Amino acid sequence: MMNKISIRFFDDREVRAVWDDRESKWWFSVLDIVSVLRGVDDYEKNRNYWKYLKAKLKRENNQLGSVTTQFKFTAPDGKKRSANVLDYDGIIELAKSFPSKQANRFIEWLTYSDETIDGKSKSKAYALFDSSLLDTIEVGTIKGLQQIHAYLFGGLYDFAGQIRTLNIAKGGFQFAAARFLPQTLKKIEAMPESTFDEIADKYIEMNVAHPFMEGNGRSSRIWLDLILKKNLGLCVDWSKINKVDYLSAIARSVTDASQIKAFLQSALTDRINDREVFMKGVDYSYYYEQENEIEGGKDE
Repeated sequence: MMNKISIRFFDDREVRAVWDDRESKWWFSVLDIVSVLRGVDDYEKNRNYWKYLKAKLKRENNQLGSVTTQFKFTAPDGKKRSANVLDYDGIIELAKSFPSKQANRFIEWLTYSDETIDGKSKSKAYALFDSSLLDTIEVGTIKGLQQIHAYLFGGLYDFAGQIRTLNIAKGGFQFAAARFLPQTLKKIEAMPESTFDEIADKYIEMNVAHPFMEGNGRSSRIWLDLILKKNLGLCVDWSKINKVDYLSAIARSVTDASQIKAFLQSALTDRINDREVFMKGVDYSYYYEQENEIEGGKDE
């Protein structure tokens, strides 16, 4: 239970949550919420503010002032420390009583984030760790990538698992033309994957191909990890790669792959069966895609 930790992102700040199997619900880090609502990243200042606020709420006979539930989270010094947590209703109550302009926007985000397509797909991605499906996915093949996409977005998009037949672009960059996509994907599938460089090249080419109308990045990062796991006994700890760095490097990889390869290689880990690494990987993978929309177009 203690290592089933999820990270949500609000205004690029982490909001950590831990899953309680017994109660079947998420508990959210109070200090992370304080950081978000205050717009302050300093751990000690937020901890001191929470102590002040908790005492104030207690004097006002607000039950949030008597919070005793605690879970261990990793502190800035790298050590696991017990920290106050609140459940969903408690966090909403805290935000309502918080003197912050961010409160209403935060409440709206927390209320609806799990009901979006991304939120529902992310929940499916979490479940992959405990699913036997991972062992049945074809590694390194187009069919395997389609299996991943179909699982993540089945019931959410009517094109889940289906190779696109329309052209798409992002930021002015045109991905592989739909009319040539079947041949392109066959060439990518045939690429070697015995070394890190070969695997990275295959991943980069798949990103350029962008075979689905939506959900390419989230699917292909899982696909990449499965290839690395099978051939090298490694995977990527995506939490080690900054969002801005990743997006910049992956965009540049069309002409220069050195930067994205460097980021990927520096984040490699042999903790391929570690739940926390997997869960954080899902969190960061979905975080990369926030506010990054694909433009669709007709295949002329």
